[in-house]
Amino acid sequence: MRFANMNSLRPGHLKINDFDYPLTDDRIAKFPLKNRDDSKLLFLHGDQPEERKFKEIADLLPSNSLLVFNETKVIQARLIFQKKTGANIEIFCLEPVAPTNDFQLAFQLTSSVVWKCFVGNAKRWKDEVLEMSIDYNGEEIIFKAEKKEHVGEAFLIEFSWDPKSWIFSQMIELSGLVPIPPYLNRQAVDSDKERYQTIYARNNGSVAAPTAGLHFTDRILKAIKDKGIETEKVTLHVGAGTFKPVSSETISNHEMHTEQIVISLEALKHLYLKLDESIIAVGTTSLRTLESLYWMALKLKSGDDHFDVQQWDPYQESEYKLNAREAFRILIEYLEKRNLKYLKGQTQLMIAPGYQFKIIKGLITNFHQPKSTLLLLVAALIGDNWKTAYEFALQSDFRFLSYGDSCLFLS
Repeated sequence: MRFANMNSLRPGHLKINDFDYPLTDDRIAKFPLKNRDDSKLLFLHGDQPEERKFKEIADLLPSNSLLVFNETKVIQARLIFQKKTGANIEIFCLEPVAPTNDFQLAFQLTSSVVWKCFVGNAKRWKDEVLEMSIDYNGEEIIFKAEKKEHVGEAFLIEFSWDPKSWIFSQMIELSGLVPIPPYLNRQAVDSDKERYQTIYARNNGSVAAPTAGLHFTDRILKAIKDKGIETEKVTLHVGAGTFKPVSSETISNHEMHTEQIVISLEALKHLYLKLDESIIAVGTTSLRTLESLYWMALKLKSGDDHFDVQQWDPYQESEYKLNAREAFRILIEYLEKRNLKYLKGQTQLMIAPGYQFKIIKGLITNFHQPKSTLLLLVAALIGDNWKTAYEFALQSDFRFLSYGDSCLFLS
């Protein structure tokens, strides 16, 4: 199978109705399987999909593969405050704003922090400061939320707490709920705290799990290592925009969400050494991170040192041409000259049919919603084979979406 390379298409003119399929509620996995690696695996290496088990994935991966995982960690982003009148106000934390927009620094702050948030029941929240009392081992903690200003569909909310010895990550861990996907149509339960999280999650910041990673267990990781397959970690903090449907007729009018990425210098060097082999992204978030690196390097080459990839950057004409090896060399040299250990940036990258992949040779992923940007990404990767794969999955009783089954696409 050759990955799709439809240069004649201008992605902005693609009609989202061409990326639809019949997904009924009963096909959506509402809860995970008892064992993570018991899930089915749709294997596509050619034109015909096969039904396999995720437990077999080490056998299916090329021995020269480098698997790239997203080690972001889902935060308990849903906060329910109750007004004195009894009305509930739900605050959904999206990203930090002040005094820093760096996730890891924001989580370490004491006393106060401002976040961009969605607010449920916002019309009933006037100017009062909301308070929540938390009892932790006999110690009372007062957690407060103050609405500062309206920003688009969201609000800036200042959180503060007392005693100030606590840090913000502890506050939302004590008071928040797991932000399971809205299409599950159920309340979060205690088991979601563990199961809506990869076993290798480390860096707080996501409001949605990188779901391809949910299938991995210590047993699978050992089998991969025993085969000699190498692994690497990146971080992309998954935002709520990942669930935003494409509501316009063509994708040209859809605004892609922006997400923060972090990758270490050592990881860049490791990837550089494996560029001629099979770099396989574990999940669409890892894929977007890897492909964004190329466009960041191209910007550096043109004199723009802002690590900020815009939605349509790959589809613009550029006087500069780079191959993947040159791109990674540019990024590595940039960091080394400035004694930086990490590349930090953000990406709004839209990957749709017409996109030319620069870095990856394969993808492990779940099944995605109809008319979604994630389905567009899959279609960019495997062309019209996405229809064959998804029809096969529906006919073979695969489980869909975040807690569902998985796919392995290889070039």
